[in-house]
Amino acid sequence: MSASTRPSARARSRFSRRAGDAGVIALMVFALFPIAWTCYTSFRPEQDIITDPTSLIPAGLTLDNYIATWRQTDFPQLMFNSLVVSAMTVAISLTLATFAAYSLSRSRFRGRGAVLMIYLGIRIIPGVLLLIPLFIVMQQFGLLDTRLALALTYTTFTLPAAVWFMKGFFDALPVDLENAARVDGCTRLGALFRVVLPLVRPGLAATAILVAIEAWNEVLFALLLTSTTASRTWPVGMRLLIGEFQLPWGQLTAAAVLSLLPVVVAFAFAGRAMIAGLTAGGLKD
Repeated sequence: MSASTRPSARARSRFSRRAGDAGVIALMVFALFPIAWTCYTSFRPEQDIITDPTSLIPAGLTLDNYIATWRQTDFPQLMFNSLVVSAMTVAISLTLATFAAYSLSRSRFRGRGAVLMIYLGIRIIPGVLLLIPLFIVMQQFGLLDTRLALALTYTTFTLPAAVWFMKGFFDALPVDLENAARVDGCTRLGALFRVVLPLVRPGLAATAILVAIEAWNEVLFALLLTSTTASRTWPVGMRLLIGEFQLPWGQLTAAAVLSLLPVVVAFAFAGRAMIAGLTAGGLKD
């Protein structure tokens, strides 16, 4: 390669890096701008939002929207219901998915592929088609307007994805580790709890967070299966804030920001484990 072409190659490489950096920054701005605008709007007075919704220079900043949302609505109870329902959904889905995925990963039996396809088919079915059947089932069991009904309902569409995720993590582990544990006297379940699960802890964290986020944001089933504050979740509460003749943007944005806080806290504590789990699930030794 001649000396004249070497600077040109360096210039092209520098331009490519700068173009890539600019693209990443543009994507970050595109993704974060709605969140930043929601936070900004939540601190603006309601009258200011109505008169000049796109103003970048507010008439003033206030906490009135947060105070009104917390004191004048049932939002604290709705947030608590969402936390309970999400925790129950994670516990049920993760427990069932762990045993099912481990069986599908380690056992070889006729129809194994069909079982996986059935799980995938359940995931593909639109949730709106399950509304009436699940409503009838919950009504027959007397579970309408309960947190348990929401947790069981959410499990129907979070479990298939959890099974597929966990199966990928189990597939990435060498079977020799379990065989060595069994030679030392462990049972199959003993090897699962003492050897396998500690090694797939990042995968468990990743699956748990994905299930929790899906349960946390769900509104369609919660709107159908609940009728009182005792079991309603925060997305339903935000939907009910919208009146026939009013749209309280200040309270809606304040409620949205408050509802983001648990998710941000969860990612702060488990985000690294989630990323490690997602990358580990794509590798196989």
